[in-house]
Amino acid sequence: MIDTILSFVLAVVPAILAITLHEAAHGYAAWALGDDTAKKLGRLSLNPLVHVDRMGTIILPGFLLISQLLTIGRVGFMFGWAKPVPVAAWKFAHPRRGMMIVAAAGPAMNFLLAWLAGVAAHGLDILPPAAGELAAEFLDDFIIVNLVLGLFNLLPIPPLDGGRIMVGLLPERLALAWAKVERFGILIVLLLVFLIPEVARSMGTPFNPVQDALGDILPWARHWVLILSGHGQFS
Repeated sequence: MIDTILSFVLAVVPAILAITLHEAAHGYAAWALGDDTAKKLGRLSLNPLVHVDRMGTIILPGFLLISQLLTIGRVGFMFGWAKPVPVAAWKFAHPRRGMMIVAAAGPAMNFLLAWLAGVAAHGLDILPPAAGELAAEFLDDFIIVNLVLGLFNLLPIPPLDGGRIMVGLLPERLALAWAKVERFGILIVLLLVFLIPEVARSMGTPFNPVQDALGDILPWARHWVLILSGHGQFS
């Protein structure tokens, strides 16, 4: 029972922190560029509750968490989303560039948090052995969660941040066409992450491009986070 509770805390707390600061970064970036929409609506907050989306933050992650703990005894994969921060791009001096900067602020925050966790790991030696082991596991989970959230959001599919960055980079005609993908964006993401891999698995043909890509990139990204924060690795 204690192990289950500990697994729950180590899975949920890093995710809540990562998602909350990711969304707050969008709002603060927009505010810095002249859009006070998020500020007026109370979304410039570190309170996780103001960023909660009923389906993306509670129902789907809760289902994944409980089903994995009951079936495999650990949390191997999580997916969800927060309530999008409202942005009025027309308030920016350069709307497309402004939206690109606002979109990039979320993943940038996650990568910064991963690096800060690596820096914090330098203090593990001053803790008692049991506390140090628990803190090391928490920090490592925090690094992984932030890297997954940051990298996943860089997929070039609107409304993910990478999709909006792509809209800012493309020539105007292509950007307008790509922006129209946003109305189907969540459906496309769910197909890539859940439906297509599950259908392929049931047919005996493993095909999970998003998970495979993250599986390849994550060890490399984690390694560089730890190198850049001043040590090779910790466990």
